[in-house]
Amino acid sequence: METKERTSLWAKAWYKFRRDRIGMVSLGVVLLYLVIALGVWLGLWGQDWSSIEGPMWAPPGPEHWLGTNIIGQDIFERAIYSTRTAFDVGMVVAILSTLLGGLLGALSGYFANSWVDELILWLMGVLDAIPFYLFVAALAYALQGNPYAMHIAMIATFWTTTSRLVRGEVIKLKNFEFVEAARAIGLPQRLIIFRHITPNTFHILLVQATIVFVSAIKSEVILSFLGLGITHGVSWGLMIAESTQEVQAGHFSNFVTASTFLFVLVMAFNMFSDSLQDALDPKKVSA
Repeated sequence: METKERTSLWAKAWYKFRRDRIGMVSLGVVLLYLVIALGVWLGLWGQDWSSIEGPMWAPPGPEHWLGTNIIGQDIFERAIYSTRTAFDVGMVVAILSTLLGGLLGALSGYFANSWVDELILWLMGVLDAIPFYLFVAALAYALQGNPYAMHIAMIATFWTTTSRLVRGEVIKLKNFEFVEAARAIGLPQRLIIFRHITPNTFHILLVQATIVFVSAIKSEVILSFLGLGITHGVSWGLMIAESTQEVQAGHFSNFVTASTFLFVLVMAFNMFSDSLQDALDPKKVSA
């Protein structure tokens, strides 16, 4: 009965989402960016991002659709490859931080007011008290230029919001009848938490994953602009950083291209996340 009801709620959520035009359009834009990233992963395009083949600051044309930068690299190729960088960072951080937040939040909520709960809440408070960019800078210095320092810093800080939301939901769910029934038949606590309670928080985890995805991309751009992010490859943040000299010389293509690619993806994902949150709202779905 529990499984059928959960399936019905997901079906209602999908039906509601399909009727949301803004949500479907934003999903289409996100999927377009994903196709671009997949093409780069498969080596179909964007592989000449580092090649110096054109003249300095060449205008847009058939050979270089969006022109070249200060050293003759194709701006379009670099923007396309940066889409892969954005998805690399966004997906890794979103998946791992959401899983970590869901796990710790479930444990904290189920064992509320115990030493487990107090330890997890203390850890969240400590991480939230540290300024994010200062934490990234310290971690990057400690790891001596490790290319994954930025990922580790984001994962270590972004899980706290997810954990708090899941904790509150688990505190509510653990008093429901189906959990009491599982306890009554003697099921181990780990099965109750991860088989009966955690699946009912998937709607929170899904929405939080989309929010963290956007936050990770924006943070990567800022960190790369400051020299604390991507060290191997190229990203929109690095393109914006290198365009500071070009803008002063009157060449805006590098800056406009990177900013536009970033703006469209972030806006589309924000609208997709809002539509998804509305569709998965238990009060609206069950209505």
